[in-house]
Amino acid sequence: MDFWFDLDRSAERGLQSQLKDQISLAIIEGRIAPQTTMPASRRLAKQLGVSRNTVVLAYSALQEDGYLKSRERSGFYVNPEIVDNVVAVEREPSQTKLTKNNSISWNDRLTMHVSEERNIVKPTNWRDYKYCFVYGQLDPKIFPVQHWRECWRDAVGVQEITDWSQDLIDRDDELLVEQIRKRILPRRGLWVGESQILVTVGAQNALFITLKLLLNHEKCFGLEDPGYPDARNIAGLFTNKVKPLNVDKNGLVVDHHVADCDVVFSTPGHQSPTTVTMPSTRRQQLLQAAHEHDFIVLEDDYEAETNYMSAPLPALATQDAEGRVIYLGSLSKTLAPGLRLGYLVGSEPFIREARALRRLIMRHPAANNQRAAAYFLSRGHHESLLRSLVRANKMKRQILLESLESHLPGWQVAQNNGGSSVWITGPRELDTPKLAQKCQEVGVLIEPGNIHFTSENRPFNQFRLGYTSIAPENIRDGVKLIAKTARQLLQ
Repeated sequence: MDFWFDLDRSAERGLQSQLKDQISLAIIEGRIAPQTTMPASRRLAKQLGVSRNTVVLAYSALQEDGYLKSRERSGFYVNPEIVDNVVAVEREPSQTKLTKNNSISWNDRLTMHVSEERNIVKPTNWRDYKYCFVYGQLDPKIFPVQHWRECWRDAVGVQEITDWSQDLIDRDDELLVEQIRKRILPRRGLWVGESQILVTVGAQNALFITLKLLLNHEKCFGLEDPGYPDARNIAGLFTNKVKPLNVDKNGLVVDHHVADCDVVFSTPGHQSPTTVTMPSTRRQQLLQAAHEHDFIVLEDDYEAETNYMSAPLPALATQDAEGRVIYLGSLSKTLAPGLRLGYLVGSEPFIREARALRRLIMRHPAANNQRAAAYFLSRGHHESLLRSLVRANKMKRQILLESLESHLPGWQVAQNNGGSSVWITGPRELDTPKLAQKCQEVGVLIEPGNIHFTSENRPFNQFRLGYTSIAPENIRDGVKLIAKTARQLLQ
């Protein structure tokens, strides 16, 4: 009996590991039946064009994992016990009966159609683009691989596994909470107790939990316009009263429009997406309005660590004397977006309810990731990474601004004190969705700005350029291509 396995010699994963994975999958799927005698190692090695040792080691690993058993002088055979708990079904090559015989009208059953919401869409293959100005992705060259590996190895020690492998129910990793409390929040002027912090699966999860607790169909949610699209989309799950609030060169405009809001979402550190910073006077106005009109402020401090052009202002929450501000933070913009670690900071009664709601949703974020991140923070690696990010982004920002001034003169660039992107307003007749499409055809990725607006009469002549993931030597040529493409569209 011949066995066919497709080994990729160019893959990072070794041939031995690939062979082990493919044999185990074939056993589970029933392509290799229980009690089947496996080919002799020499024969299979010759068939696959690999060393005999590769096959021997793969067989040994499969035996250790219980997939194979050995008979003296007879070699290896498939352990029948390994498939005892696998449901026997008739395999269909293209689809299962579950999807084939689908007579349910899901449009009638679903209470909401979240997939139809307007949201930011980015190509999954953004790394393949030489001129990638997408926002929110990091340059892998800056990521501290060695430091992270060190922390990860320590997080999978025997004692650590004993600690985090248990069901923590609703608890967080105590070391991570301590590091957030002592290392991250003080940089923003916040000093809080452990009971005022909740670890979340990123800031998005923190926002969902918060809005679920604070909104219902009678409540009004106010957010910046332009603003963060998913704040609008999440709020829309709980209320139809989503109110766009104007933004100017100082961020959220505090006027009579906030008076009937129950919750106001704001990004004072770097307004999303225009990147402008809210000055102290405007912050005082916002807190005063919250007091007078009795609403809660959600402060998303999503780029707290990237204010490198001037001394950063403390978080809005530091000026809150009533407990009206709920603070959202994340490690996504500094450590890694894919790690999905964020945190909520608020008064104890609120955090207590947020913790209880999180338990219903997911219990708690992955405890092994929490412990690895805790080690990374406690050993000072995060501060070192921040310094590297500041140096790299400051240089890239300068190159980008100079290139925009040279190749897109007269176009308005929002003034900011750092961040990781720029917000650009072109001529009134510019259609940035079309510009983004044409730019992508020549290898440039940009983000049209219209998606950030909630109001119906949203402009189409604004767009965002992120610069964290693009190589500095590609910025100027990328802007040249944007300018050339824009001229062709405007002719």
